[in-house]
Amino acid sequence: MVPSSLSSVDVDPLLELHPVETLRGDSEKILSRSGFPNPAQRVVDNRGDALIRVLDKHRGERHLVILQDFPDPDALSSAWAYKLIAERFDIQSDIVYGGTLSHQENIALVKLTGLPIQRWNCPTAKGKDWSIYKGCVLIDNQGTTSQLLPMAQQARVPVLVVIDHHSTQDDLQAEFVDIRTHTRATATILTQYLQAGLLNLDSNTGEHVKCATALMHGLRSDTNGLRQAQEEDFLAAAYLSRFYDAQMLNTVLQSTRSKQVMDVIERSLKNRSIQNNVSIAGVGFLRYDDRDAIPQAADFLITEDNVHTAVVYGIAHDEDEELELVVGSLRTTKITLDPDEFIKEAFGQDAQGRFFGGGRSLAGGFEIPMGFLSGLNENSEYAKLKWSVFDTQIKQKLLRLINPEGSMIRTN
Repeated sequence: MVPSSLSSVDVDPLLELHPVETLRGDSEKILSRSGFPNPAQRVVDNRGDALIRVLDKHRGERHLVILQDFPDPDALSSAWAYKLIAERFDIQSDIVYGGTLSHQENIALVKLTGLPIQRWNCPTAKGKDWSIYKGCVLIDNQGTTSQLLPMAQQARVPVLVVIDHHSTQDDLQAEFVDIRTHTRATATILTQYLQAGLLNLDSNTGEHVKCATALMHGLRSDTNGLRQAQEEDFLAAAYLSRFYDAQMLNTVLQSTRSKQVMDVIERSLKNRSIQNNVSIAGVGFLRYDDRDAIPQAADFLITEDNVHTAVVYGIAHDEDEELELVVGSLRTTKITLDPDEFIKEAFGQDAQGRFFGGGRSLAGGFEIPMGFLSGLNENSEYAKLKWSVFDTQIKQKLLRLINPEGSMIRTN
């Protein structure tokens, strides 16, 4: 197992002295690093080497790439890049998610690029033949945000690879783990694998162009349009700029918001309360398939004057699964606020020790199952009472950190 803390990049002196030396074996040929424009400056990335060894070990198998239930552009693009890399080892990968795609940019990205992803909701997943998969791969998540991983574990499908940039959430036993909590986007990590020669992108190959476009979108999405990018993100973007389709990316970015999203944004504006430069808004009940409207509302509220942090939350109801949960998103421009620590301290963890939420740089989210209190919303009085209780409880937990002295909230 590769330690998740591994972050060093070592220079191989042999490569410095003999940069074009031919190495023996299929795996070693891939390590020739032909993706670098200057072969004299090639470096051997320990993580890339370790991933190659794992993929070579499982050559010819079929794997399941599991994303979070509501995958974002970073997850979608990174999974696709991983799939293309794995294909070099005759590994067939099925990319799956258990929730839904509701954000208009995600839908546009999948449709325009033909990104190979499958939705497996609970009934669908239960009817699948899990025995055909010899391993599963977690990209841009560590299993805590997916309802599919427990099913895979129950079917005894081992976790082989974990690649993520979020804070460590579970002690997953995998053959390869690359978790870089200081990296802004998982798309940056996968692009570095491409740069290191695990896959040589070809601008004349349509699938490569579309994947590069998706990676550029994923990278931009998780770095707030590169405004919060670090050096490694800019280097990754520079590399992708040689292959991506700018017009296609522009079309994705210009996709329109649905009426449901606009309604949620309107509710967040109407219901927001501001204290100590933090905007808090509960938006009430919404369809499970519309839950991506919540982070979009948080993105909107953060643009208000004198607001450095926005938290938007609501109760999402999945009629098919008879599931109800509180869903929330946090956005911040305050560099001293750690969303991961803030959300974990605010909402804590369940009986199994799993935190209800977490985050990365300047963004975070949480999900709190409602359990026994789910449903029965046909009774409007009961629904109002239930929302009032959860709305008050969420606000109290947030205000305990925002304003420990407990002063009154100013409502706009």
